[in-house]
Amino acid sequence: MEQSCNLANDRLFAVPLPARYGHGMHSRALFVAAALAAASPSFAAGPMGAEWAIAIHGGAGVISRTGISAEDDKAIRAALAEALDAGAQILKSGGSSTDAVVAAVSRLETSPWFNAGIGAVLTSAGTVELDAAIMDGASQGAGAVTGVTTTLSPIALARTLMDKGPHVFLAGPATDAYARTHQLTQVPNSHFVTERRLKQLQDLRQRNQGASLSLPAELRMGTVGAVARDVNGNLAAGTSTGGLTGKSPGRVGDAPVIGAGTLADNRCLALSATGSGEMFIRARVASQICDRSRFGGQPLQQAADEVLAEVKAMGGDGGVILLPPKGEPLFAFNSAGMYRGRASGSGLHEIKVYGDE
Repeated sequence: MEQSCNLANDRLFAVPLPARYGHGMHSRALFVAAALAAASPSFAAGPMGAEWAIAIHGGAGVISRTGISAEDDKAIRAALAEALDAGAQILKSGGSSTDAVVAAVSRLETSPWFNAGIGAVLTSAGTVELDAAIMDGASQGAGAVTGVTTTLSPIALARTLMDKGPHVFLAGPATDAYARTHQLTQVPNSHFVTERRLKQLQDLRQRNQGASLSLPAELRMGTVGAVARDVNGNLAAGTSTGGLTGKSPGRVGDAPVIGAGTLADNRCLALSATGSGEMFIRARVASQICDRSRFGGQPLQQAADEVLAEVKAMGGDGGVILLPPKGEPLFAFNSAGMYRGRASGSGLHEIKVYGDE
């Protein structure tokens, strides 16, 4: 990387300096900075007076009417609606897409129905390790964390990292240490553990009888996320997860990987994914959908469907929520269902769970 930069600078230094820059190394540096700024691609600002929109998800997978009681179905939909409305209210009031994403995802992190924050799945060691990422579509700013164990809201931690830096991605103990430095609420790891997740891990251990933990389909997936567009036309995306039931401590899925499970770029889309993380990373799901649309001219729905077909061919399941620079939020998934919702300034407001809705 340094060599490339030096070569670029050598070429720039070979250009005669305009008289207004004077002479000397300081003047040369000013000229180089100006030339680099002129040559750098500018990030797209959203269209003024855009229609706000938001979409959320609470995981995808083997979700069927026979597997969810009517009472649980009602409670899950209520939790999704609360998160959707938290984000939508910010957008209605002229707030930023990033604020709306954090509001929606943080609500989902506090609900025991979803695999993020409270109610996250357990590792093979019986602990909770949380991942999250957020991205701003206007600036291309991003923050990602993995291996969070004591920070109450991983999405808030990712937002803090994006805003205050100096890095994009933190892993392991450094995540919670960074959170403490910025006065983010800390809790014991046990705060995230629920009886339902303990039973899932126990059932998994019994099924495998101490062998390498292979996961049945109903336990593989679960992540929460949101995408939003504000009235200034700026996009944002955020994702938060506990990962896989019985995962090895230290395992990282697609949720915190920018370009795999999370992406926001005003030039193509905002996207949050849920599903088989290893396959979503290998397929570069978010980046590939963006590139197919931005450079290949594919409609976003078609691009998403085709990329998820690639994931399916690899043996992976899951889905994405995505939001174009203009228009309504979209869903795509190759599993039986996906907990999802969307709303917009046009009056759209819906919560769905099953694949045939």
